[in-house]
Amino acid sequence: MLSVISGPLKHRSLIGLHIARRKVHCSMALTTKILKVDQSSIRFGSDDELSISDKETEQNLKTAADVIKNSDDVVAFPTETVYGLGGSALNDASVKSIYRAKNRPADNPLIVHISSISQLYRILLPKGYKIPSIYEPLMSKFWPGPLTILLPVGEDSPLSKFVTAEQPTFAVRMPKHPIARALIALSDTPIAAPSANASTRPSPTLASHVYHDLEGKIPYILDGGACDVGVESTVVDGLVNPPMLLRPGGVSVEEIRNADTQWQDVILAKKTAGKTEAVKTPGMKYRHYSPTARVILFINCEDGSKTVNEFLESKKIPENARIALLRSKYFEPASSISNKIEIERLLGSTGSEISRNLFKYLREVDEMGVDFILVEGVDESNEGLAIMNRLSKAALEVVNGSFK
Repeated sequence: MLSVISGPLKHRSLIGLHIARRKVHCSMALTTKILKVDQSSIRFGSDDELSISDKETEQNLKTAADVIKNSDDVVAFPTETVYGLGGSALNDASVKSIYRAKNRPADNPLIVHISSISQLYRILLPKGYKIPSIYEPLMSKFWPGPLTILLPVGEDSPLSKFVTAEQPTFAVRMPKHPIARALIALSDTPIAAPSANASTRPSPTLASHVYHDLEGKIPYILDGGACDVGVESTVVDGLVNPPMLLRPGGVSVEEIRNADTQWQDVILAKKTAGKTEAVKTPGMKYRHYSPTARVILFINCEDGSKTVNEFLESKKIPENARIALLRSKYFEPASSISNKIEIERLLGSTGSEISRNLFKYLREVDEMGVDFILVEGVDESNEGLAIMNRLSKAALEVVNGSFK
């Protein structure tokens, strides 16, 4: 039998009643439970009406939504990009729980996730404010989806100051994944959510990745299977002229430029913010995406076999080290390169395949106990820009061209 939750859900007094009814969960010695959720049973109508046909899915989503709405705890859930670690963006204690579970630097702001544009206007934006027209073509084409935009924080904004790291803007997106969107709709609460991994570790694309990093630190993980995109959302700032792409991600810069003439001159922000520079969005300042093993990134190496073999023979890696190779378009199989390579994985031949497999294979070979991970870089067109952004932050060393 189909159960229907009318939407958008009625907005209750989100500041007073929201906190007064809050149940405090003990944050110590938590038992982390994995809750199965069937994304195929979730539907959104043209008016944002949510329907869930599977009873177990509905109950597990309601369990997680209750944590978001009525406690200071956080839950992990799948999005189309990576798994997110979500808490109420309106509650200081919930946002602090995110930072604490991840061991995340306090000046690294969070992205706010909404279930609908009407929810964004109803809860987060000042009365009478209109989203700048420069964003309209992007929202029309990429929402719901892996695109995040920057908006100003109003004087009376209900957002926690810890979401924005006390900056005058906040980052917001509407995820496409039905589980993520349903969780936000059921709680009727904008959710602050970075990736659901320990800080600096590769982002999680499976529920098992989240459990590996955060077991005992959060109460629930909603398991919706593998994430489709595999890298985080693209973040753009249309409040400046010319507009800026702050973080490459699931929407390519080529797609942004082709969306509208206002975005044809979009410029790319530098890869990292300075020590004293404010961080407008996640991924601009700190080292990220790093496994325990040392990552060596090879770029401009179409002669991959020769370059990798020369690097291995240079004695830069100890003789008894365990080595894994992640290859894609040009590198030959490990057996043709060097007998020192013990493990290899094929990331794929297309940008979308490499994006989807990147974090998964970084984690997989790392958990096999290797000491070094050699990764074949890709060109920075289309999905390649986001892939290389992540790899450059994960790499201990970059080998450029034929090894010297």
